Amino acid sequence: MTEISDTLRIAVAQMNPTVGDVAGNAELVREGRRDAARQGADLVVFTELFLCGYPPEDLVLKPAFVARCRAATEELAKETNDGGPAVLLGLPWLAETGLHNSVALLDGGEIKLRHKVDLPNYGVFDEKRVFAQGPMPGPLNFRGVRLGIPICEDIWGEQDVCETLEERGAEMLLVTNGSPYYREIM
Repeated sequence: MTEISDTLRIAVAQMNPTVGDVAGNAELVREGRRDAARQGADLVVFTELFLCGYPPEDLVLKPAFVARCRAATEELAKETNDGGPAVLLGLPWLAETGLHNSVALLDGGEIKLRHKVDLPNYGVFDEKRVFAQGPMPGPLNFRGVRLGIPICEDIWGEQDVCETLEERGAEMLLVTNGSPYYREIM
């Protein structure tokens, strides 16, 4: 059992996953977690769909690929039994309700899931075609803190996900985002 403290240290892993390289991306998660542990972090946060690479597009429609993502997640979860930092990781997750753009909180060998609610379908985004909408979320309890975990579009879309998280007792929002961005382009 992890001791509850009045301090929560969060590391942000700004790494570059490769679309389709589940094993390589899982190694990046391990690398980011080791670095976060050296810095004394309680939690390391990775981006939306990090494990499969972003944007995965139709790759997530291949059952064997989604199964590899799940197996890698289960292995990474087991590794969090060592008392080190927890991991907040974006990944595709097949549930009874369909395939979801999800985030997994891996801590103490366990997996807690949160599925994206507001699926974009404009410009480069085609999520409504490949993912099922998740249910309206509540916060996840993590080491004495109630974390609200909206995924990308959930923070500004019309579904009021952040308002719902606040109403349900979230004390902090951690937003995973995988949207394309540009740096130093003229």
